[in-house]
Amino acid sequence: MPSSKMNDPLVYRRVLLTVDEDDNTSSERAFRYATTLARDYDVTLGIVSVMENDDINIFDSLTPSKIQEKRDHVKQVVQDYVKLAEQLGLKKVEALVYEGGDVDDVILEKVIPEFEPDLLVTGADTEFAHSKISGAIGPRLAKKAPVSVIVVR
Repeated sequence: MPSSKMNDPLVYRRVLLTVDEDDNTSSERAFRYATTLARDYDVTLGIVSVMENDDINIFDSLTPSKIQEKRDHVKQVVQDYVKLAEQLGLKKVEALVYEGGDVDDVILEKVIPEFEPDLLVTGADTEFAHSKISGAIGPRLAKKAPVSVIVVR
């Protein structure tokens, strides 16, 4: 590789943070990393959460008010993170809420193409840290994402 290429800095201009409203510990750690990076480099931070179909039981799925309640909760979680990021001094923060399908599929197929991040920051799913459940979204995103991914433990 030409040495001139090695001297070029690797710069991220748009950072996407995934937050899981069911796993506060991993989301908080990823948030701390992403906000530090976004503040230090003065870049845009997108904060996204996906309302999972699996989070709604069959009975609640038949009640529109229950679905709306869940949708509102996810929006509020993202807004709380956005407010906190702004209190930390970030000026370019975007709230992103999506729903439907598997979380990693929604992030890969909808969020990344629409937000166009250079870097994806996600938590290490502390809720499933000691199990072999394939529910760990961070590692799946790291394997499949077309952009750099940092999984914060």
